[in-house]
Amino acid sequence: MKPIFFNPDYKERVWGGKKMATVLNKSIPFEQTGESWEIACHQKGQSTIRFGEYEGLSMEELLLQKGESILGEAFKRGDKFPLLIKFIDAKEKLSVQVHPDDAYAKRHEKDEYGKSEAWYVIQADSGSKLIVGLKPGVTREVFEKKIETNQLEEVLNEVEVSAGDVLDIPAGLIHAIGDGILLVEVQQNSDKTYRVYDWGRRGLDGLPRELHVQSSLEVSDFDEKHSTKLAKPSVKNYKGYVLKEFVRNPYFVLEELTIMEKMESINRGLYFEIYLCIEGELDIEDKDIKLPINKGDVFMIPADLQHYNIKGSGKLIRTYVEKM
Repeated sequence: MKPIFFNPDYKERVWGGKKMATVLNKSIPFEQTGESWEIACHQKGQSTIRFGEYEGLSMEELLLQKGESILGEAFKRGDKFPLLIKFIDAKEKLSVQVHPDDAYAKRHEKDEYGKSEAWYVIQADSGSKLIVGLKPGVTREVFEKKIETNQLEEVLNEVEVSAGDVLDIPAGLIHAIGDGILLVEVQQNSDKTYRVYDWGRRGLDGLPRELHVQSSLEVSDFDEKHSTKLAKPSVKNYKGYVLKEFVRNPYFVLEELTIMEKMESINRGLYFEIYLCIEGELDIEDKDIKLPINKGDVFMIPADLQHYNIKGSGKLIRTYVEKM
């Protein structure tokens, strides 16, 4: 199979903006475009194939036809695609939220994984912050009291961010995206979010948005198990490109590739790879094709494509699952 380029499923959000158009050159459909589900195979959203032999097919339809070729030998027909890949534009800050792990989701949620995720910041206005975890020593009892008295901001841990920063967010870690931030989100293929606190905001329908306080209390990390620091990458310099690995967990790997001339991939493992272009102009080549890669493009390397080159000058985010 050849590299597969995708059209996203755009989502209107009350906190969304226009940075996908102004920064990533995308044709957005809403004034408040908050999310683009770039590679999605979920009951709430499907990306579609942009061109080529499978043009117009949804991700779900493509996997039914070519699942093993795309996802590798471990794929079994009917398996759920493991990842959901998004761009997120937070013109306004998002709700404070937390996600369940797989075990909790299996007990309490129908047809959903838990949700561990990671964020890579593409662009951030001066002074923009992410909320990550709680201040040291905040107990469940204190947290619950602050929700009841509408004072939750007093116990939230904030981290100022800029382009290139990465945050790993395991299930159970309280978090939120602050205003003025455009980022990549790599996550388990789940849309299960427990909203803890929403700043008194109303939704697109003018009504208060639903909160999930009890579920949030049950799944949140009050034992400081998870790091609230930005991820520090391991860096490898190769001829023609630099590779930074930020996140490696049981669900996915998240890397940044800065290509100066050329990256050659050969005899790699039998797994798929996903690339998001966030800077520059490049081309991807195999033995009989050459395809342009532009800023904002998202594409997949199927498992059975074992050799390809990426040439030019630019920056890519790469994610993959080594073992399904």
